[in-house]
Amino acid sequence: MKITRCQTFLVEGVKYNWTFLKVETDTGLHGWGEATNWPGSPLVEAACQHIGDQIVGQDASRIDFLWTKLYRDMNWLGQAGPLLSAISAVDIALWDLKGKALGVPVYELLGGAYRRKIQLYANYWFIGGSHSATDYARQAKATVAQGFTGLKLDPFAHINYGYGDDLSDTQSLSEVQKQRALDVVAAVAEAVGPGVAIAIETHGFLNAPTAVEMAQRLAKLNFNCMWYEEPAGPEFPAAIADIRRRIPLPVCVGERLHSRFMLRAILEAQAADIVMPDITRCGGISEMRKMANLAEVFNVPFAPHNPNGPISSIASAHTMATIPNFFRQEFMATDVPWRDACLSHPLPIVDGHFVLPDRPGLGFDLVEEELHRHPGLRTRPADRVFYV
Repeated sequence: MKITRCQTFLVEGVKYNWTFLKVETDTGLHGWGEATNWPGSPLVEAACQHIGDQIVGQDASRIDFLWTKLYRDMNWLGQAGPLLSAISAVDIALWDLKGKALGVPVYELLGGAYRRKIQLYANYWFIGGSHSATDYARQAKATVAQGFTGLKLDPFAHINYGYGDDLSDTQSLSEVQKQRALDVVAAVAEAVGPGVAIAIETHGFLNAPTAVEMAQRLAKLNFNCMWYEEPAGPEFPAAIADIRRRIPLPVCVGERLHSRFMLRAILEAQAADIVMPDITRCGGISEMRKMANLAEVFNVPFAPHNPNGPISSIASAHTMATIPNFFRQEFMATDVPWRDACLSHPLPIVDGHFVLPDRPGLGFDLVEEELHRHPGLRTRPADRVFYV
């Protein structure tokens, strides 16, 4: 099964561009992968095309060999970023191809399913209204009514993280801003009740004293906290571990950990209660499963990050079906209206769960005509906030 062509597609998504890769073979079979990352999706797309050109003529069934060869050959470019996103897309597409060739779902190739229903938590459910505490509470209630029992939000997002014109007040928050964040979380918690878990995102933008202070103040709200996300950047495992020891909330990191090699430092530092790598950034199905196995060695649950396109959701679900330490998977509760139109079958979301199909490969194809109808934005809109 020789690879004959690799083709990229940049498609507009609700939050940022989706980046897809189609891998074709001399058997007539093809596989779909995804490399969605942000910012700089044109860079990711270019990396996908370049990496795709490297594998033309190769045997598509040699998935681990091709992953390792690409990673080692391209390692001079670094161990993260567009390179790993491109490898992710190739890897996902090759697993899809192999499943189609053998007539079995990807999760069967990975050892079989522990579960066929993948529990999801909702993100991007809060984008309507003026982002007031009342608006958050109203939308949280509506999202829970759809069957989701976990919600994520960044209560600091709309205060711009204290960035001033000259960056002199970077990462500092006024008391008014801190209280606004607390009010938003309290309103959401009251609206959904104690049976719904709430994840608090910080994007690693708070400095350590502020991250500790806000975790301690949030804990006094006595809500069902799923986790406190990225209280420091992933490049600081010791700092995250120190914060974790000083706060009463569980800590989750991982959306910027691009391989098992990067995850190892977090686990050895005992910096996380839960880890959340992203399948379109960490190296695809192959690497995500290895990262989940490594987390299992440290008795740490696994909850994949996934604010991406539909192939990411599907591939993550197949992988999460096959590991014992799965916790929850992220899902974009609000998405573009053409998401399901891009797919051969609608995403099977039932009562807050992704229900795995028994079709070969990933079980879905992308509709190329629909992808072309929604081209991704290749330049930054003039009104888009730019964070340095």
